Amino acid sequence: MLPVLVGVIPFAMIYAVLALDAGLTPGQSQAMSAIVFAGSAQIVMTQLVRLDTPGLVIILTVGIINLRHVLYSASMAPYLQPLKRGWKWLLAYLLTDEAYVVTAVYYQNSEPVYSESRAGQGGAPAGEAGNDIRYWFLFGAGFSLWLSWQLSTAAGIFLGAVLPTSWSLDFTLALTFIALVVPNLRDRASVAAALAAGLIAVLAFNLPYKLGLMIAMLAGIGLGLWVEGRE
Repeated sequence: MLPVLVGVIPFAMIYAVLALDAGLTPGQSQAMSAIVFAGSAQIVMTQLVRLDTPGLVIILTVGIINLRHVLYSASMAPYLQPLKRGWKWLLAYLLTDEAYVVTAVYYQNSEPVYSESRAGQGGAPAGEAGNDIRYWFLFGAGFSLWLSWQLSTAAGIFLGAVLPTSWSLDFTLALTFIALVVPNLRDRASVAAALAAGLIAVLAFNLPYKLGLMIAMLAGIGLGLWVEGRE
């Protein structure tokens, strides 16, 4: 997660500056990071708050922006299905873009890992609750990012006045995603999905409520499945 956190830190600080500029108090700005915990959604929320947008509109807008998490969670579900409900709620809260990327790659390139109590029994039966302990990887990825996000938000609240928003330091986050995704484009289906999603995301950038992002993801998934089916 360390390369990802390099991009997260300035992103959170920029959010804090925008939140204070929108009229939120330091306490409200920090609380939003703790409760919402979604960078792009928080920045959009601050913009809507600044425009005195009705609360229901803000909630609907943030919901649309975060629709991508439905896809993330569906992708993680097969690996986390045996867990108890409490763990699922916690991991759902910690599931962010960055945590999803590193965890998805880890799951795809690793075998189930069993606890020591099960190792002496030749491994646990498939499907038994809690036998595959790889969910700790997602917890570690999500918690490290959560802690960095909270600390960076606090730093932005107290030090953000010296950080011009015109620097657009949040772009470092996009660079870290490129570094994570590109090495995992190992076949024609994944390359096609990435190119289609990237192209459509750029073309549909100006659609309201960040709908272009959702359209791009669905298009990338569709083309990737089509190419994979033909192969």
